[in-house]
Amino acid sequence: MRSAYVQVMPGQSNPDLLYLSWCSPSVHPQSFFSSSLPPFKPQMGKKKKKKHRRNIKTSLLANSTRSRPRCGVPDYPAQEEGRYRQRRYALHGARWDRSDLTYRIDGFPWQLGEERVRRVFRDAAKLWSDVTPLTFTETRNGHADIRIDFRRLWHGDNLPFDGRGGILAHAFFPKTHRQGEIHFDADESWTLGNHMGTDLLQVAAHEFGHVLGLQHTRVKGAIMSPHYFHSSFPPRMSDDDKWGIQRLYGSRQVRPTTTATRSSLPDACRTDFDAVSMIRGELFFFKSGYVWRIRDGHLESGYPALASRHWRGIPNNIDAAFEDKSGNIWFFQGGNYWVFDAERRIRGPESIRNLGLYESGIQAALRWGQDSNYNTYFFKSGSYWRFSPQEHRVESGPRSMQDWVGIPSVVDAAFRDIYGYAHFIRGRQYWKFDPVNMNSLEGYPRYVGVDFFGCRNIRV
Repeated sequence: MRSAYVQVMPGQSNPDLLYLSWCSPSVHPQSFFSSSLPPFKPQMGKKKKKKHRRNIKTSLLANSTRSRPRCGVPDYPAQEEGRYRQRRYALHGARWDRSDLTYRIDGFPWQLGEERVRRVFRDAAKLWSDVTPLTFTETRNGHADIRIDFRRLWHGDNLPFDGRGGILAHAFFPKTHRQGEIHFDADESWTLGNHMGTDLLQVAAHEFGHVLGLQHTRVKGAIMSPHYFHSSFPPRMSDDDKWGIQRLYGSRQVRPTTTATRSSLPDACRTDFDAVSMIRGELFFFKSGYVWRIRDGHLESGYPALASRHWRGIPNNIDAAFEDKSGNIWFFQGGNYWVFDAERRIRGPESIRNLGLYESGIQAALRWGQDSNYNTYFFKSGSYWRFSPQEHRVESGPRSMQDWVGIPSVVDAAFRDIYGYAHFIRGRQYWKFDPVNMNSLEGYPRYVGVDFFGCRNIRV
């Protein structure tokens, strides 16, 4: 089975016609109603004329509704009033057998930047993970459960797009031949949060529902409503959407935290950190086997959490971490390193000597700069090394930290923000480094707890 947002022609309500207009666009469904005979015009009395006017109004309203963009999966056949009325969610009947799912974005719309699109799909997936035990992790290469792409016209699945307007997207249900695939029409005018085009987040949330196993609902305003609409931003999950997805996967279980357990967790306002890294556009702080996750400037609920929840096999106390250009995540501890593709370990533990680095226990790692090859830096005890993730080797010889004007010679962690500024952390303070003037900005250092975790009372 597949799903799609399509533009339905006025009067086109029969599911068979919907399939026909989708798969055979050269045949217009209206042609099946054409006739060489003139239309029959019966004589009507006053009562019949009033009824006829009401029918015309109802027909115009129905046609106006059907002319809106909508999903191409046929709805349930219309029944007589009061019989078999499908008002609640509907299930395809298949579901994923596991709760930890990965997704990969293979193409991007030209109207929106890549990082913005990645954030859209994170938000779309989060709508469903917030109410279920499901988790979604983006991977940039290798296998992924859900594959997302923007394509044009005929693109290999016998479900061609038709240019701007009409079909907007389609997806495939679990346990089908192409399960997990989501295709968006690259010719659409994709936008975000306004009425100037088609809202990508709204469509993405709907299509994620299909790849998870949901069909359409007749509840107006629900994400899984067959008709595309843009009434609020960001889209909100209706009770009907929630009940449907929880029927397939259950509800999200929030484990109560006892006082003893809570007291054993590290306090972000009263600790320094082992490592910090920007991963998939989100900021991760590591300390003693735990991780905090900051997204769009806000701490995600459920954190701190065990770092092994995301990356099985990493040590409890890591020294440094960074994400390379291809999206792989590197972790360092002592004389070893590990590499993960999303949550899947692909290397490690391996000796850092294999990278040409003979100093164990590096204190920070940072991907930064314009060099397409040696674009990663390792820091330790007043020195730094340049590293090429592509060639898996360190440039010969350390350099002095004096090159980083205004930054302490010894740092505990480092990361680059989405604007290109480097941040260096030592203890509970951090310095912000200007990539243009190549020096620390005025007004620094500042406290990590205050700026990133909203702490009020800082103990030095």
